[in-house]
Amino acid sequence: MSTNAADPLAALASLPGVPEAVDSVRKAVDRVYGHRVMRRRSNEVTSEAALRGARASAALSGADWALEEVRRRTDFGGDPEARTVGAALRLSAEAGQLLSIWRQSPMRVLARLHLVAAADSATGPGGPLGGTAVLPDAPAAGSVGRPRQAGEAVDEPLIEAPLPDAAEVAGRLEGLAGLIVAGGEAPALVTAAVVHGELLALRPFTSYSGLVARAAERIVLIGSGLDPKAICPAEVGHAEQGRAAYLAALEGYLSGTPEGMGAWITHCGRAVELGVRESTAVCEALQRGAA
Repeated sequence: MSTNAADPLAALASLPGVPEAVDSVRKAVDRVYGHRVMRRRSNEVTSEAALRGARASAALSGADWALEEVRRRTDFGGDPEARTVGAALRLSAEAGQLLSIWRQSPMRVLARLHLVAAADSATGPGGPLGGTAVLPDAPAAGSVGRPRQAGEAVDEPLIEAPLPDAAEVAGRLEGLAGLIVAGGEAPALVTAAVVHGELLALRPFTSYSGLVARAAERIVLIGSGLDPKAICPAEVGHAEQGRAAYLAALEGYLSGTPEGMGAWITHCGRAVELGVRESTAVCEALQRGAA
């Protein structure tokens, strides 16, 4: 991620295909916000978007459960897939509570997101969180809620790109946080895509970095005012486009080239539009049920 320009995120908004993606996303979001169901039942749409977004984010981290299974389950501590789904659900619930902190202290928010994601990973049933058995694949307690340190292993399903060392992670996180705090003129889609891509590239935590990256993208989209009611779950769109497309687009981000960066941002834009389509279908279903 280059930081040579005075406002590097705004500069990315002019890459080929990005202005069109930004415009298309804005129009799609405006359409779903104009749906008649949103006048009376927006809270229901928000709740459903959170559930579907969490399910989709977990799927991208290797726990591809059916929506109804996620909806009916209450115990998410039994195995790695269940813990991944539980972590995604907790992050979805927590994201809306962190909006006011994000622009002032993004590092605090990222640390909090990881703490929330890993909250039920250290023990199984009966320990401090309801269990006595320490889970064999759980992150070490001291690694939770902070960027990883030199020598610590990283458990991140799906992402196989070269892993930056801890010193590079610290420097790039500081740079990313500085850009967020400074603000700028970049469209919400561009900022959200860069936050998402940078966190995937760095995998700054020993676990759940993918879930945290997608939750951070969601925070940017909501907090920017593009999606203030959190009804456009980009995670759904990322999952719908498939893991192969997700990884191919991420490779573009990792390349750092104008073409690659533009491809990643437009991929994220398409994900938002597919999230809009999902919530439009929810609105239609609620309307039929109310008729």
